[in-house]
Amino acid sequence: MPVFISYSHADREVVHQLAAHLVKNNANVWVDSWKLNVGDSILNKVQWAIQDSSALLIVLSKSSTQSEWCKKELSAGLLREVEEKRVVVLPVLIEDCEIPMFLRDKMYADMRRDFNSGLQSILDAISRITNSYQGRIAEDDANEDWAEDWGFTDDLFHLRFTIVSTPKSLPMTFLTQVYVFCNSLATKRYRQYEEAGLDWFGRANIAEALFDLGDNEDYRVILGSQFPQELRLTIADPKIGMRYDITAECRKLGGDNGKDQIINISNYLKCIREYVHSVSRQPTQEEIGKMREIMVRPLDA
Repeated sequence: MPVFISYSHADREVVHQLAAHLVKNNANVWVDSWKLNVGDSILNKVQWAIQDSSALLIVLSKSSTQSEWCKKELSAGLLREVEEKRVVVLPVLIEDCEIPMFLRDKMYADMRRDFNSGLQSILDAISRITNSYQGRIAEDDANEDWAEDWGFTDDLFHLRFTIVSTPKSLPMTFLTQVYVFCNSLATKRYRQYEEAGLDWFGRANIAEALFDLGDNEDYRVILGSQFPQELRLTIADPKIGMRYDITAECRKLGGDNGKDQIINISNYLKCIREYVHSVSRQPTQEEIGKMREIMVRPLDA
């Protein structure tokens, strides 16, 4: 889900500068002047965006604190905080002004004198709710915490998802690690994205190939003891020679109820994909152009 930016159009210049810096740091943002087209219902679009956002950045200035529209957006955000019992509203102060009463006990990002310091405060705040590399999947019967990391081994790139599932009705924990190992050509493609400053997109492409497995097949592992169980798969494109070798390792820890346990790896991947898609930003037109150039570039050159 995106971060909604509430602001007065009198502050358009500084807000667009802020939004551009957030996008450069891979934040997914919603700004009305970027999202609304001629003929759109402004009220409906804004209401939907506020309700569907992961957080509201409230840009505070003399103009915005006097704006009736901004006051309504703030009220909607504060109402969500009460209903969802979590932090939704993130104040950003861009000039001296009278802070609304219901925001006076909140810490705010201060951009009045140091733009970069204020920007870092915002990035730190939204990373806790829009981080596309780790999260929690809250199910009725379990909490599943996951994180993504990556690196190189013998000059070959790999991606890893680690999932820890804690059932509420069992005295045990399940640990699952899913690795995607790239061959030399897949690694070369990733390097091309990395050199173009699009490493995040290169990783997203690899992750999407893994997520597709969860959509197309039902992969499960049966755990009958404390010993880990492995599942090995391969994704290959014979036309260009790229290959991903996938290894999923699952094990159970903690108390033993004497019964076999089934780990649904496909469901893990589906849930992670949904979350990642909800918080990830769309590439800019400039980035799309770079991606297209890389995609048609031969790998054997």
